[in-house]
Amino acid sequence: MFKKTLILLIAFTMLSFNRSTHEETYSLTIKVEGFRNSKGEVLFALYNKDGSIPDEKYENYFKKGISKINDKGIASFTFTNLPQGSYAANVLHDENKNGKIDKKFMLPLPKEGVGFSNYESIGLSNRPNFSKASFGLNKNLTINIKVIYL
Repeated sequence: MFKKTLILLIAFTMLSFNRSTHEETYSLTIKVEGFRNSKGEVLFALYNKDGSIPDEKYENYFKKGISKINDKGIASFTFTNLPQGSYAANVLHDENKNGKIDKKFMLPLPKEGVGFSNYESIGLSNRPNFSKASFGLNKNLTINIKVIYL
């Protein structure tokens, strides 16, 4: 009898613990249009910490995904199981599929198309940062990011 009671008590405790630590999660879909061609792939990176962008070699991301450009010139990716919080998103039209932002010869500007949440343009005086690119996630959300070619 003691063994059964102990097993039931342990099972009840584990169920209660799992319920109390269950955190609601959300999905984020990122949609990108305006590509100059359909070569390569599109890299989607999601960040959740201040100071994590720019991330030219994609080393500081929270989650990452890859998608092809469809026949309508659109690429999208959905991140799932995201806890509520602040996020910033980055996309790269990785035409040569090397997984990093290639630079123009002798310049700090990207050769391939890039985009950031909340940015319509980027440049030497408008460099991306987490605070400007960030947005709150507290429900399932779809955002559009503009791909920028310099």
